[in-house]
Amino acid sequence: MFYGALNTAYKYDLQDPKFKTAFAFLDRQDLVELPLGWIDLDHGVRASVQEYTTQPEAELDFETHEKYFDIHYMVKGEEKIGVCIRDGLVTKIPYSPENDIQFYADPAQFGCVYLREGDYTVVAYEDAHKPHIAAGNPMPVRKIVLKVPV
Repeated sequence: MFYGALNTAYKYDLQDPKFKTAFAFLDRQDLVELPLGWIDLDHGVRASVQEYTTQPEAELDFETHEKYFDIHYMVKGEEKIGVCIRDGLVTKIPYSPENDIQFYADPAQFGCVYLREGDYTVVAYEDAHKPHIAAGNPMPVRKIVLKVPV
């Protein structure tokens, strides 16, 4: 699944070496055994190996990044990720350059992507997303988020 506005489609070259690096990393057979935390890869790509328990949608906020595309890959478990275009969103917490993140209030309408084990989604930097949403009851998940430089 890939999500975005048609007028930004020219920005998405999944054959670019940085995206190839990210997807090659996800093709490994040892993703369940990797230690939690950051792993630096080639072409400025970084992988964040995470474990957490999903949460009710109302407890989470939309977020955006300026410097990176996000690739969310579900290793174990399942979750929903809210998605929408960032234009017109109301800021809750201003952009932090140190953490490359800004948070927003929920828009009136947005969609969701459902990730199961082996699923991924690519979120562009001009799009907002709300990860960690419980798909039903909260559950523990293991997920890898790859940060791919813009």
